[in-house]
Amino acid sequence: MATVAKSAAKAPQGSLIERVKGWPVRFRVFYDGIKREMKMVTWPTRQQVQATTAVVLVTVFLFAFYFAVVDYALSTGLTRLYHYFTR
Repeated sequence: MATVAKSAAKAPQGSLIERVKGWPVRFRVFYDGIKREMKMVTWPTRQQVQATTAVVLVTVFLFAFYFAVVDYALSTGLTRLYHYFTR
């Protein structure tokens, strides 16, 4: 099986029929690789997800407030500057 899996993992060569016949083996090798990788994943706990979500939400609102203040200051300043030079 190991030699079949190694040869199936390579790019298929030959006719269309040979490539179609090798598809189930290549799919199985791919699927087994996914299963092996997923076993190595460490998932965060519920508390970790809640904490990082809270940090992201607070950061988003702080940046939104900051950009709103900067936008207001720039638009007011440019409007006053425009009115100063057009009078």
